[in-house]
Amino acid sequence: MLEQPRYRFLIQQYKNRIYTYSLYMLKNKMDADDVTQEVMIRIWKNIDGFNVFAAKTWIMKTTHNLCIDYLRKRAVALNRELEINELVEESVKTDRSEENPYLITHIKIMASKVKEAIQRLPENLRSVFVLYEIQGLKYKEISKALDMPLNSVKVYLLRARKKLQEELKGYEA
Repeated sequence: MLEQPRYRFLIQQYKNRIYTYSLYMLKNKMDADDVTQEVMIRIWKNIDGFNVFAAKTWIMKTTHNLCIDYLRKRAVALNRELEINELVEESVKTDRSEENPYLITHIKIMASKVKEAIQRLPENLRSVFVLYEIQGLKYKEISKALDMPLNSVKVYLLRARKKLQEELKGYEA
């Protein structure tokens, strides 16, 4: 019963700081909203674990750590997306492809076709594929995130790859 007033007090004191810091770090309103919400959840879960009047350090450290996690995930996702683009480009490149506008255009179209094919996957296959191949999550992490058995994750990933392979085989060099 005492938890609610303490929680309200902490939220009133720190919600703007949490959001402002998150926005500054992430430069994205939606991610800042997500981090703010996650910090508020963690405050609720750990309300008995710290002194309410000395909570600023814990709250800001938690906020900072979550922002760093978001930035790492974003970097991994961006790197994976760039890797996919580079793989497509490398598979088509020749010594003179940088000089050939036709090949440059072809490479860009191929990368676009791959992304479109991923978007056309059924939602269950697409979510597993994107989490594994683009976000870089492990099977167990995907299983927990999507609340599905580990074997289902493996099967969905295999099906997604086969479906993409089938759909994109007409674009082989």
